[in-house]
Amino acid sequence: MNPSTAQAKVLVDELVRNTVSHVVLCPGSRNAPLSLALHEAATAGRLQLHVRIDERGAAFLALGIAARTGRPVAVVCTSGTAAANFHPAVLEADRAGVPLIVLTADRPPELRAAGANQVIDQQRLYGNAVRYYDELAVAERRAGQNAYWRSQICRAWNAAYGEWRCGPVHLNVPFREPLVPDGDSEWYESLDGRPGGARWTELPDFGALPSFVVPSARCGLVIACDSGVRAASEWAERHGWPVVSETGGLGLSGSTAIASGVWLLGAEGFIARHRPEQVLCIGRPTVFRQVQALLSDSDVEVLLVRPDSDWPAPAHNVRQVGQWFDEPTKPADPEWLASWQKADRAATEALSTALRREQWPSGLRVAAELVDALPAEALLVVGSSNPARDVALAGRIRPDVLVHRNRGVAGIDGTVSTAIGAASVHRGHSYALLGDLTFLHDVNALLADDRPDLTIVVLNDDGGGIFSLLEQGAPEHSDSFERVFGTPHGADLGSLCAGFGVPHQVAGTLAEFREALRPAPGLRVVEVRVDRSRHRDLHSRVRSAVSTALGR
Repeated sequence: MNPSTAQAKVLVDELVRNTVSHVVLCPGSRNAPLSLALHEAATAGRLQLHVRIDERGAAFLALGIAARTGRPVAVVCTSGTAAANFHPAVLEADRAGVPLIVLTADRPPELRAAGANQVIDQQRLYGNAVRYYDELAVAERRAGQNAYWRSQICRAWNAAYGEWRCGPVHLNVPFREPLVPDGDSEWYESLDGRPGGARWTELPDFGALPSFVVPSARCGLVIACDSGVRAASEWAERHGWPVVSETGGLGLSGSTAIASGVWLLGAEGFIARHRPEQVLCIGRPTVFRQVQALLSDSDVEVLLVRPDSDWPAPAHNVRQVGQWFDEPTKPADPEWLASWQKADRAATEALSTALRREQWPSGLRVAAELVDALPAEALLVVGSSNPARDVALAGRIRPDVLVHRNRGVAGIDGTVSTAIGAASVHRGHSYALLGDLTFLHDVNALLADDRPDLTIVVLNDDGGGIFSLLEQGAPEHSDSFERVFGTPHGADLGSLCAGFGVPHQVAGTLAEFREALRPAPGLRVVEVRVDRSRHRDLHSRVRSAVSTALGR
């Protein structure tokens, strides 16, 4: 057995022993030893192997699987620009706290020095975005190699998953030729792992004991983001604090859940009368400026639970940071909660009435209809830009729905791949709501051999509709808007889907859209075409309706 083959077999075996059950592989020559070892392990039923030809999409597929399972997923590629294409997903995994084990093959040092083909500097390629980096020594036929290889896999797994905060790790693995088995089965030493399938180094799943923040206000507010929504709802219900979420009503439950929370936070008059003494913020809010404005209010104490390394602290006034929340030291003011609930009822009714009066389709209406139609325990993957806002602004209370958003760095990269990855490990029906640019940015993800039950709803406004709602969309910038912000593409999504063999339909009416959302097997795309020139006025009308209701 040659050194590269021996090393690859041991690395894969130790990954399995460290509970890695999903690996995403991109084909290449330099990573051939790993590819063959992974295929052998998958054939033996030891792991599930996903093969993708696009490294950027492959890494986001791994991220989607890891985000839903909560377990480390390995992603493997050859050398050169292939490794560079993992970078966007590594950045997302870093900021979102998702455990990835990135294995990049490389040329050995003598080939790098000779200016060999397909060589870039892969040393610390992802910078500070990884929890741990190491380049393995080139495999040699000598004693001690087996223990060294297995130990490094355990180190990587521990850094990705076993410490205080999950995240990506990077192992660069230079392989020397021959890269395929040469028929010689002997090796210098035993390549066996620990008896009974145990990992080489036993490690705890989580390192430090959790630290707690302790709320102490009678008039407090909970702001929940993504994975913390359900736990935040339960805590708020027990202690009588209103709870709002950046995902609207998705995942929220209990009598203290405020469905219209994002609208209420944006109503200046309401917040002036309902400024909380403390805000208990779970996760990292990234979408709404009104949330950031509240966190930057010097009269509000901020308690952060499970933030990433970049704390959401616009005013740098965070009082406590912890991994979880403890019992409050004071009972909540019941009149405070009742006032939020009354406002929520008024705002929700006004919002519903305003949306029914609007011409179909619009982003807000599509999001509201989608949330209503989701079957129980469905997964909804929400794209960045307008979909993230539409779901929060128009969605209903749905405690039985799981949500995933790539809000670590909030890019549109790899979102289709992320959705496919998350859906592939979700038990139940899965949906995604994406904008057209997000869909086009990762359309190669449709080229998948394993297609889960996933309905992708594409809100197609033929360009950058999000900018219509920002400063760039103001009338005074109309001369430049279409060219540098609107960026119409005119792409035929149906033809693209046909090329990948993925079912596609355009839902032109509300009835067609509702019918298209019925659960069905396999991967499919439902396109809804909207006029983005209506976005700004629509939001203005709905905001006015909600403000009027709150004023009453």
